[in-house]
Amino acid sequence: MLSKVISSSTLGVEAYTVEVESDIQQQLPAFVTVGLPDGAVRESKERVTAAIKNSDFLFPAKRVTINLAPADIRKEGSGFDLPIAVGILSATGQILRDRCDEFVMLGELSLDGTLRPIPGILPMALSFKNNNGIKGILVPQENAKEAAMANTIPVFPVKSLKDAVHFLEDESTINQFIIDIKSVFDEAHRYHIDFADVKGQESAKRALEVAAAGGHNIIMIGPPGSGKTMLARRMPTILPDLSIEEALETTKIHSVAGRLPADSALIATRPFRSPHHSISYAGLIGGGTIPKPGEVSLAHHGVLFLDELPEFKKDILEMLRQPMEDNEVTISRALTTLTYPAGFMLISAMNPCPCGYYGDPNHECNCSTAEIQRYMSKISGPLMDRIDIHITVPAVKFKELSSETKGEKSEDIVKRVNAARQMQIERFRNEEKIFCNAHMESQDIRNFCRIDSSSQSLLAMAISKQGLSARAYDRIIKVARTIADLAGSQQIEMGHIAEAIHYRTLDRKRWL
Repeated sequence: MLSKVISSSTLGVEAYTVEVESDIQQQLPAFVTVGLPDGAVRESKERVTAAIKNSDFLFPAKRVTINLAPADIRKEGSGFDLPIAVGILSATGQILRDRCDEFVMLGELSLDGTLRPIPGILPMALSFKNNNGIKGILVPQENAKEAAMANTIPVFPVKSLKDAVHFLEDESTINQFIIDIKSVFDEAHRYHIDFADVKGQESAKRALEVAAAGGHNIIMIGPPGSGKTMLARRMPTILPDLSIEEALETTKIHSVAGRLPADSALIATRPFRSPHHSISYAGLIGGGTIPKPGEVSLAHHGVLFLDELPEFKKDILEMLRQPMEDNEVTISRALTTLTYPAGFMLISAMNPCPCGYYGDPNHECNCSTAEIQRYMSKISGPLMDRIDIHITVPAVKFKELSSETKGEKSEDIVKRVNAARQMQIERFRNEEKIFCNAHMESQDIRNFCRIDSSSQSLLAMAISKQGLSARAYDRIIKVARTIADLAGSQQIEMGHIAEAIHYRTLDRKRWL
């Protein structure tokens, strides 16, 4: 006897339909799975066999052949357990065969027949938006909230194999899971940290506000304990508000990677990822036999924070250049080539020297000039070309630390950031690939960032007197354009240029 059950799997951050075909033949007992299954799928025969028997159904003492179509795409994960079990029960006549292809089925089976959650439910549910003839999707109870966020087809939470069988016999046994997407988004859209917690560092806060308003990458240089990490962790709180569409796209990536918190169905705040400097290539960019998202993709629509930047391996840092340029990362393996989104803002931090105390009046630095130069040379010029803002973060003075005065709240800063971003949306409404000032190329800078003669003179003086490198020219103008947007000015003025010059610390030949 033959039966067919509809299921799904992911390839990258997108999902595709999988038809689970079950064939039972009067031959010597065997359980064969074909269709390029990985180890987890091949092992499903043990879970499915035990689950069927422990759920008081009969497992056939015959040859069982499972085909996962399309057969030319490698299948991975344990989410095919439920459709395989239902397919076997249907093929043996223990449940009605004509009901099995009306519902999508997903879930991992325990040996006692209960269902466990699986990763990637959101993109799978989203993929059935336009599928005709599908009445709904059966998912483990823990995945129901995530699947319902797709708002595509009815979601039915299932606790066990028995529940799934009873539902196919009588749909009234399980109620459709309904969720108010907007209320879930509003409830999850909260930060538990605030810029008001940071004592002092007003110039650094201002630089981060400029970076948030224009989407600029930023590097902070300062001694240990000056607050670089504390400032970076609060950066998502002043980035432009995350839309529901962006939240769904971010959630899809985390769901596929298996990083979605168990108690959360939606990531409604901008991600903040802070990998350790010992991270591998696959950990940062993504990888595996079938590539999984790396930190650059998990930071999509958010912040990637690299603390102690020179401690990262130089070749790993060089791998950031392509994602930073294209806002996506392509990973090629023997079995497949996948592209993941990687539209993140890079925030990096470093000490001014190997010991960390160069220029700190409270600590003596024992590093030689050669050691400092060697330390700084670990960051390549091409990578620095993609960082628009360099700032010095000095040690906080005792008077500022002991002050009871609260700093400006994130909610007040983000209002100015949103207003500046709105000006940029209007400015680039006819441009396809430009969404903020940081995305402008040389031609766009000439079109949208005209400066008067006095500003040109100031810029020329800065380049000659302070020894700024040639690559600093375009970046100063881009940052000045953002500063003007924050001020609500259509024209770039000399004061905006002067502030932007201040944000090019590492371009000065004698910054030490």
